[in-house]
Amino acid sequence: MSNKPSKVFLVEDHPLFRQGLAILIGRHPEFRICGEAEGAAEALAAMTELKPDAAIIDLSLKSGSGIELIQHMKTRLPQTAVVVLSMHDERHHAERSIRAGALGYVMKSESPTAVIEALRKVLAGKPYLSEQMRAVAVERFLNGAAPATLPQDVLSNRELEVFALLGRGYETRRVAETLGLNIKTVQTFCAKIKDKLHLANASELAREAVRWQESGWAI
Repeated sequence: MSNKPSKVFLVEDHPLFRQGLAILIGRHPEFRICGEAEGAAEALAAMTELKPDAAIIDLSLKSGSGIELIQHMKTRLPQTAVVVLSMHDERHHAERSIRAGALGYVMKSESPTAVIEALRKVLAGKPYLSEQMRAVAVERFLNGAAPATLPQDVLSNRELEVFALLGRGYETRRVAETLGLNIKTVQTFCAKIKDKLHLANASELAREAVRWQESGWAI
């Protein structure tokens, strides 16, 4: 067994939080921070070159989607174990993150020791979820998954990004500019979202998007 420290890459758009995370991890000689990034594209490019053993990724990034970054890593960096560290409630986002390719999920409200434990687990090839979330997963397995009724359960990743931006009050043109899409494509996504969420018109879509954003569930 090698005594070489595991290389860890941080993807987090808040510099102060990222610095604190680096200090926390740096206290453990079994780990070494090999790089940091604020956005998805920047992170993917750096990690492709550095090939870290593990990455800690926030879902809300300065640019791009944490979920899409994890999906790209699943193809391009399958050897890198991913831990999601997020402010978003694990009941709504842990399963989605795991499906995308993450192996662990830690909420920012948890103890700092949870981050270290999660890193150790995923580097050993084992999943990490809180005790509460493990109980939920077991219950779902035994009873069968509940019908999907929440946006994060029925929308695709891109549709969820559009929905989240609508919830922030963005108009269609601004959504298109933010995501690098044309307006017609965004309008198509909006139509699909309305259909999947059973919303009658644009006004209902806007209200539901704002309500979801304010609930704290949005990515």
